Amino acid sequence: MKISWIKTKNDNSSFKIFENLGFDVYRIDKPENIDNKIKQLIDDDCKTIILSNEIASFSNDVITKYRNSDDISIIIASGENIERD
Repeated sequence: MKISWIKTKNDNSSFKIFENLGFDVYRIDKPENIDNKIKQLIDDDCKTIILSNEIASFSNDVITKYRNSDDISIIIASGENIERD
């Protein structure tokens, strides 16, 4: 099973551990192009795609299309900003 992660170009915190371990973490220059990247990954036989919460808000068509799919899993990772005293 092929898994890929997608985040914005300027996001330096999401999926950092996976990126450091050499997994397929893609950075998108223009968030409006997220649907194209998701379609490309699906065409490349990627079965699980994990999106940062920030980039997921730019995709409507693809996330809705694959929401109930048995073959493709699109997961939106929640970004938690924790403030410490």
